[in-house]
Amino acid sequence: MHTTLQKYVYFPTSFLFLIYLTIHPAQSQEASDVFLVDAKNNILGFAVFSGSARQITDSDRYDNQPRFINDEQLVFASADQSGNIDAILYTWENERFVNMTRTPEQSEFSPDLTSCGQYISTVTVEEDSSQRIWLYPVNFGEPELLYDDISPVGYYAWQGEKAALFVIGEPNRLVFPYARDDVYTIIENPGRSIQQRPGTKEIVFLDKNANIVVDGKTTFELKSFDSERRETHSLGLALEGSEDFCWVDKNKLLMASGNDLYLRKVNKGIEWEKVGTFTYPGYGTISRISISPNGKKIALALHRLQE
Repeated sequence: MHTTLQKYVYFPTSFLFLIYLTIHPAQSQEASDVFLVDAKNNILGFAVFSGSARQITDSDRYDNQPRFINDEQLVFASADQSGNIDAILYTWENERFVNMTRTPEQSEFSPDLTSCGQYISTVTVEEDSSQRIWLYPVNFGEPELLYDDISPVGYYAWQGEKAALFVIGEPNRLVFPYARDDVYTIIENPGRSIQQRPGTKEIVFLDKNANIVVDGKTTFELKSFDSERRETHSLGLALEGSEDFCWVDKNKLLMASGNDLYLRKVNKGIEWEKVGTFTYPGYGTISRISISPNGKKIALALHRLQE
């Protein structure tokens, strides 16, 4: 049975709208492509099969921000020839691509599936350069605006029927909108990667208020925010020199450094362990990562090297 998103405000609109990533214009995004890699996660441990890597996009433009919405499909942000960014749905069983948006005057970044499963959400750069969260029905109905009074949004993460929002400003803030008159500031100066911790009410992020140097590289503290108790706790240090992460399960965290993938078991305090290396001719380092709910597929975005 589907639940209904508890949107405290939205506005239908007559044509498809849009998104933007954060502080840079869409045209400045680096060329990148998305790859799929096989993995496994069971009682025997977690493994990545680097040799199984398969390229799913191939252009000199921006294909990035992959996000699994189930065990068979992912969504990602993709630039067309004019530099406009749309949200694309990819099904790997039949290698099919479907435009979830087609908005020549606006751009959609950071696509994801809402908790009710009825919408693809994005951060949208609107025609007046506003950046807000929009919802696109999976049945291609009319899009809807979420949180009309919170802007500019750079990134976000779903926690049930609400979304924690990275609000761009001086300083940047991570907020949780309990209601229109109760927008709670979790922290100032968060990192761009914001993720729900599976099986919990926690939103996890990087605290960038203090630079910590490990092996000559800057790192930051990982923190979790319990949205029910409004409490913040430390989960230890992120991987040095890295900012993006994803959860394999409730206790296993995955990050990338260069072309290497690392795993950490946050419930045991274990140090970061290298679990795989991924290189591909013509491509540089890993920029974004996402894992399927069953832990069998990893999506990687790699920067395309300049010729």
